[in-house]
Amino acid sequence: MNPVIELDRLSVRYGGFSAVHDVSLQVLRGELYALLGANGAGKTSTLETIEGHRAADGGSVRVFGEDPRRRRAVRPRTGIMLQNGGFSPELDARESVELFGALSGRKDDAARVLDAVGLGHRARVRVSQLSGGEQRRLDFATAIWGGPELIVLDEPTTGLDVNARDDLWAAVEALRNEGTTFLLTTHYLEEAQQYADRIGLMQKGRLQLEGTVADITGTLPARISFRLAPDAAVPAGAERLPDDSFTVRTTRMQEDLHALLGWAAENDVELQALEAGSPRLDDVLRSIADHQPERDEEER
Repeated sequence: MNPVIELDRLSVRYGGFSAVHDVSLQVLRGELYALLGANGAGKTSTLETIEGHRAADGGSVRVFGEDPRRRRAVRPRTGIMLQNGGFSPELDARESVELFGALSGRKDDAARVLDAVGLGHRARVRVSQLSGGEQRRLDFATAIWGGPELIVLDEPTTGLDVNARDDLWAAVEALRNEGTTFLLTTHYLEEAQQYADRIGLMQKGRLQLEGTVADITGTLPARISFRLAPDAAVPAGAERLPDDSFTVRTTRMQEDLHALLGWAAENDVELQALEAGSPRLDDVLRSIADHQPERDEEER
């Protein structure tokens, strides 16, 4: 499959500071790719080059096979949901969507788009009178206007309540079923874990890991966690954490959990607050951050 987005050894610098260093990745047609990392990881600078707002200082960026700064070739095929839409407070929701839609170069119907994001009944309400969550819905409406082939979602659910978040992801899933490609950045890692086909983890300007959720979380052992009474025996292999809970790290979850429960029964020990599960994306991000000084030293 031809990639919709292709970065080849991308570098972005601000004076002597390297914000993005030697990043290569591809986003394939029809997939949802999540680019994740802590603040300062280089995500925003990467997005700015993909959106055509910033030139690469090294390497190359291609969107639909084109330099994204060729806006007439790329922009009509791309919808972008920014963290802040920058709407005029005096325009109403319908006028705002129509204005941004006209700038996109795509054709659509304002009533259809507003209905799709749950704002049909608020079409004639001024932006200044919309709630923060409603303004985020309006941001999403401008991104999906005209059915773009690629949609960039930059922190799309910030400010949305649970129901609104579910509605947005339902709309994203419907568009994915029609073949739309998505590039996502979010601090809600559970959303990326649930919806992304592939994930790229950035740290200090570098792409540290890439793959499916299973690929990435499989780089760490699973964990069994529990608490014990103060005078209880401690099973072999259990690690005491600073909060006085215990954890067992394992690559054989079923076998080790069975052995732990058997030990507890034989020793008449209650395993309080017992939890067992695979690693999460936040566990992997913490692990990358913990090992980053060693990586930096190795590269010098």
